[in-house]
Amino acid sequence: MARQPLGLTVDMAKYIMTQKLKGNKRFPMVLMLEPTEMCNLTCTGCGKIRQAPEVLKMRLSAEECFAAIDECGAPAVSIAGGEPLVHPEIVDIVKGMLARKKLTMLCTNGILLHRVLDKLDPDPRFTFVFHLDGKRDHHDKMVERKGVFDIVIKGIKAAKERGFRVATNTTLYKGASAQDTAELLQELMDIGVDNSILSPAFTYEEVDASNSDIFLHRREVNTLVQDILDNANGKVRFYDTPIYFDFLLGKKDLRCTPWGNPTRNPKGWKGPCYLLTDGHYDTFEEMMNQTNWEEFGYGENPRCASCMMHSGYEASAVGAMTPKDTWRLVRWFFAS
Repeated sequence: MARQPLGLTVDMAKYIMTQKLKGNKRFPMVLMLEPTEMCNLTCTGCGKIRQAPEVLKMRLSAEECFAAIDECGAPAVSIAGGEPLVHPEIVDIVKGMLARKKLTMLCTNGILLHRVLDKLDPDPRFTFVFHLDGKRDHHDKMVERKGVFDIVIKGIKAAKERGFRVATNTTLYKGASAQDTAELLQELMDIGVDNSILSPAFTYEEVDASNSDIFLHRREVNTLVQDILDNANGKVRFYDTPIYFDFLLGKKDLRCTPWGNPTRNPKGWKGPCYLLTDGHYDTFEEMMNQTNWEEFGYGENPRCASCMMHSGYEASAVGAMTPKDTWRLVRWFFAS
């Protein structure tokens, strides 16, 4: 089983090659679209839901979402938030992205899946991405509500029964059990999940000081990810590329490419990245031209010191591929 339909990978490869042939050093690969930052959970490690109430009430219209993807031209969109399923136009937003032939990922905590499951049709370009940080007790603790784990598993099964592509996104925090995480990912494969994403949490400054010790430092990430992979025994289909895993394991140095996953939210184009907010811009071009990209990333900015998130480094992994890495990526893509 391939990681995603071959045609989509070919489209992405063509896009990247075209950008490089044009001499473009910085170009978007995935639009991080936040039609709303409102959420129905208050996850312990999330900084987004700790914004001012007036910000959480704001939302983008479907037309503004379409304008954002058209403006930046990225071949893929990750619809996140907040919880995007609270948005009244979310079905129209998804359908509009697919009509534009964009690889579309809808990130959700799973609680409101019933609102959209019968209003969307399976499409090779569309994936539900369920947030699942660990087994039942650990996940429910991190999202601060009992019973959510069971809701997610039920939602995954319902989506697969209807023929949807399904991925999961597991955020790693300090105290996570490598064995439990690996067992969970194997169990997800058993119930039909297509791919799993693994990524360390970002050290949000907005998170309450009493919970600030939940974040991992780089060496802790190296050890935990290695232990998870060892326990998984090669039985998990990861959406993370092998080059990104080399980075997580400390085997490869990568420089963050925040422009690879630009963010559009109700306040504008968010700079410099999905995780840090130094300003908002009216247009994608202004954000790209007015952001001093050299100021961000590991070794350049103290706020980036522990960041190893896929939103900053998967695009870096693609850009840093050697001929050997390219062959590894081909094998990874077709691995069952």
